Amino acid sequence: MSRLSTLPQASLTVLALAATFVAAQNKSGLQPPADPFADPKDDVFNPLRYIASNGLTAMGVAITLAIALVQTFYTIKYKTKFMLAMVIAAYTYTLGIAVRFGLAKHPDSDGLYIVMYLFVTLSPCGFIAAEYVLLGRLARWVNGDKHLLIRPQRITLFFVLSDVSTFLVQAAGGSISASSHDSLKKAQAGSKIFLAGLILQLISFAIFTMFYLRFIYRMHKHEPEIWVRDAHKPWYNDWRALAGALALSCIGVLVRSVYRTVELSQGFGGFLSRQEVFFYTLDFVPLIVALLAYIPFWPGRFIPRDAPNALVSDQRQDAEKGGRSRSSGSADEGVRTLNENGEVNEQGK
Repeated sequence: MSRLSTLPQASLTVLALAATFVAAQNKSGLQPPADPFADPKDDVFNPLRYIASNGLTAMGVAITLAIALVQTFYTIKYKTKFMLAMVIAAYTYTLGIAVRFGLAKHPDSDGLYIVMYLFVTLSPCGFIAAEYVLLGRLARWVNGDKHLLIRPQRITLFFVLSDVSTFLVQAAGGSISASSHDSLKKAQAGSKIFLAGLILQLISFAIFTMFYLRFIYRMHKHEPEIWVRDAHKPWYNDWRALAGALALSCIGVLVRSVYRTVELSQGFGGFLSRQEVFFYTLDFVPLIVALLAYIPFWPGRFIPRDAPNALVSDQRQDAEKGGRSRSSGSADEGVRTLNENGEVNEQGK
């Protein structure tokens, strides 16, 4: 688990190094406009090509920070270290959104744009890593290992490694592109690298989602006792509620991934990237759904840290109790039969 818990720290380190490296790059030749607010859509020094709305930024920061704080509380309360990648990434995503305040005031700032761009686009890698770890935990907890195409330990390792790899590819491409609007060749190279990372991440997560849907289908079909194990509980305490939260979170991540892939395929300065409304509706909102899905269904409420197979253990205990009751009933029945026999009854006396 220590190997997985270092993922957020490694991600943050790469983000910081990439941002520092790119911020050190200087423009050459061109001069910025005297008034960067006059015509932002045609200002080559304005990477957003619009002036960020402080109102929307404030809303975004408030929502993401609130979710991050609640998830932090749950992580401490339920000791769910395996969700740390998501929690830390929620804070870095919040930071990325907050930097838009600075861009609203200094729309031509390379440094601010680089920090915002890298943290907003790369932080979701932490969300994805948490999804990968959670599926392995969930499968082991309900004793559904055999219904995964890959063993839980391996499926977590395989997809987390793919997440780190695509993260590094995106970080490299983003670092090159973020400050290269004064060099067309450099911008195109960085854009292609970043797009390759996004495509690989989308493919990897789409495969993971199919693995998960197959797992749920097979649990429903082949493990009916486990599937309805919590049916007597309130629906929000049923383990299937957590399964539904994971599915909803996957949908949010997929929508965002498709948007980012299409956006970058149009190139920096394309139609989607030049409209703030698309950023909030197709990037921010889907990721908020992915995070918010776990607030009422935090994995630590369902999967105890020290009892990965607790649900199955409870079921076995119930079965053992039922077996003892049936044995006791059979014994009593045997005594009654013997007592009804005259000779034995006399011996019993």
